[in-house]
Amino acid sequence: MTDKLRLDIPIVLPGIPDASDACVERLLVELKGREGVVAAHLKIEGADVSPQICVHYDPATISLSRIRELVTSTGAVITSRFGHLLWQVKGIRHPRHARTIEGEIKSLPGVIEAEVSSTGVVRVEFNNDQISAAKIEQALVQRALAPLDVGGAADTHRDHQHGGNDQAHAHEQGKEHEAHEHGGILGPNTELIFSLICGAFLGVGFVVEKFLGAVPAWVPIFFFVGAYLFGGFYTVREAIENLRLRKFEIDTLMLVAAAGAAALGAWAEGALLLFLFSLGHGLEHYAMGRAKRAIEALAALAPATASVRRGGEIRDVPVEELQVGDVVVVRPNERLPADGFLTQGTSAINQAPVTGESIPVDKEPVDDISEARRRPDAVGAASRVFAGTINGAGAIEVEVTRLSGDSALAKVIRMVNEAEAQKSPTQRFTERFERIFVPAVLVLAVLLLFAGLIIDEPFSATFYRAMAVLVAASPCALAIATPSAVLSGVARAARGGVLIKGGAPLENLGSLKAIAFDKTGTLTEGRPRITDVIVSEGVTETDLLVAAVAVESLSDHPLAAAIARDGRERLKDAAIPEATQLQSLIGRGVKAVLNGETVWIGKPDMFGAEGIPPLSEAMTSAAQRLRAEGRTTMIVRQGSRDLGAIGLMDTPRTSARAALQALRDLGISRMVMISGDHQRAAEAVAKDVGIDEAWGDLMPEDKVDAIKRLRAESKVAMVGDGVNDAPAMANATVGIAMGAAGSDVALETADVALMADDLQHLPFVVGLSRHTRAIILQNVYISLGVVAFLLPATILGLGIGPAVAMHEGSTLIVVFNALRLLAYRDKFK
Repeated sequence: MTDKLRLDIPIVLPGIPDASDACVERLLVELKGREGVVAAHLKIEGADVSPQICVHYDPATISLSRIRELVTSTGAVITSRFGHLLWQVKGIRHPRHARTIEGEIKSLPGVIEAEVSSTGVVRVEFNNDQISAAKIEQALVQRALAPLDVGGAADTHRDHQHGGNDQAHAHEQGKEHEAHEHGGILGPNTELIFSLICGAFLGVGFVVEKFLGAVPAWVPIFFFVGAYLFGGFYTVREAIENLRLRKFEIDTLMLVAAAGAAALGAWAEGALLLFLFSLGHGLEHYAMGRAKRAIEALAALAPATASVRRGGEIRDVPVEELQVGDVVVVRPNERLPADGFLTQGTSAINQAPVTGESIPVDKEPVDDISEARRRPDAVGAASRVFAGTINGAGAIEVEVTRLSGDSALAKVIRMVNEAEAQKSPTQRFTERFERIFVPAVLVLAVLLLFAGLIIDEPFSATFYRAMAVLVAASPCALAIATPSAVLSGVARAARGGVLIKGGAPLENLGSLKAIAFDKTGTLTEGRPRITDVIVSEGVTETDLLVAAVAVESLSDHPLAAAIARDGRERLKDAAIPEATQLQSLIGRGVKAVLNGETVWIGKPDMFGAEGIPPLSEAMTSAAQRLRAEGRTTMIVRQGSRDLGAIGLMDTPRTSARAALQALRDLGISRMVMISGDHQRAAEAVAKDVGIDEAWGDLMPEDKVDAIKRLRAESKVAMVGDGVNDAPAMANATVGIAMGAAGSDVALETADVALMADDLQHLPFVVGLSRHTRAIILQNVYISLGVVAFLLPATILGLGIGPAVAMHEGSTLIVVFNALRLLAYRDKFK
């Protein structure tokens, strides 16, 4: 376990009167529940000092960028003290090189965290008081790495860059494909070309030496030296970088072995070693490039230009110039350029590129454009559209609600790129293993040099054996085994409309035995309907519904939306006054002011607690009757008078039962529904969808306790909407948010985000994670198995040539084994 870090994060609380607000309390609950966070508490040092959240965390388990996401999604904004960079760079050659660069960046003063992936993704967290983004970029350039522009669909990285450094923007995402190209004088495939030239020199030298005995002895050596120069070019560069950091990596071992072979006069075998080693690296890059391109394909989904209606005419403008409120015209079969809502036209939109939905979704204009502008996040799925999706046969007009850099597609691209740089538990284990294993191999090789003191053989044979052991024991395949599988798994999930934030949730999801589900919007449609209205004596249904609609229209909770929507339908043309001062009583209800009187709307349990007078006998009886029928029950009180009770019923998702059965088939042995609803209502829904355990009457803090109880027994995932369920999701092993394409909070708080509001994607991602975990284990077994075979074999006399052939062969096997994940089929659609 690495050393724990303490971080004091200055925060700004927009629109929040003080640091004791529930927003901050929710953030602390979320942080404390995250694996890797040892402690989190609020520091308030004085009126003239901004409040700080003090977080003690393990950077090997949770990254600072993940903490940043949780802070910002809760409503607190990190101040300019900390900067965050996410770059695509050109020049990373392989995982060992990535680790070398990572170590160099971490050594820079002011760098808090750094992660570098073999595909060229560099993520850096730094302190602006000590180092700037420009200096970090300069350090990369000094190491022959070129940060690429990554904008286009992803636009600028404003929400991740808090240091005010323009250089830290994530730039042109459309050019990301260059990231895996490690460059050189002969273009992106220089290393592969050099290895082939090395092979050509080796072949000519071998023919001259074996079949043309009349030529001078220096001629074949000339060709072998040429092979050394081309085959060892990148190896020498890597070895020098490692030695500068006082590290002995695999490249150093290979170079020592090749130099040793030359010292013994075995030029051909040394050249063969470098040829196969460099060829393996070149092919490894080519194969890994396939996985990388699967992610990069996301960036090409959004069109470069949009047809905008401005000044009475339609003109084409770059998508980067679109502004919130612009109206874009989308013709049949065109890709949508921005997130927004329909104002005119109807069509069926293919949302598969973003949400993974296999069937086009019918879209229609919003009923109230002004209301949609005021609350764009509350626009229904039937009117909301996303950049990168494909229009059907009808021409439509869409009002833009997000800038190009803030679209759901841009966020997915950005988060997938960050996920590449975040290491899984197995990857961290293999890196720790290598740090111990490589020096141990060097010690073994040195000891073998003295074998002549025990057995009767010339020093040349002893030296040759020691070099062969160096080659055999180099864990190249182990270094690439996990990152190649994680990259392929994350890429395949993204293509299927699921965002997985790194190797840790991917592996954890693959080993789960239990899943907890929120009820509303997860196992149900999330569109409850009013089924019953019971009024008190002397109160009309109109009185009750006018008060309820006036207050609930201010809230965005699903139950509030249902009361406002269905209440308006029942009231028809009745005038509805405006309520003010809405206050959410989390997990219980709301209160507001209407016509000078306080109106409470909430669960029956809310009344009679925390200073709120209890219900009348008539209302208590009505609530019990509704609950007995499995209704979600809301009581309405205005002033001191109980107006009545409203019963609601949510419809279970038609796909829920099949999805849950598919999860059982995958090995999920325990599924629990947790809900704030009355136990009877929760049990009614659980019975409909096929869940045996239903825990009702839970406040948000009770849901957290429920998850903690489940987690004490085994790993558990929590599936919810990412907003009301955020604390419970934070305390689960893996938090899974549904319908994340339309919710910024869900995208940022979840470990796994199902972009579509479709439960069928859950068996897909669990199955993919299980398959990924199996491939990771296969790769680790293959890589360690080859080393375990070659180590004694070379000690007993196996030559360098066969050893390096098996060594590089195992590297390619694990890479191509990982690439099988890109072809994983969704069996549950």
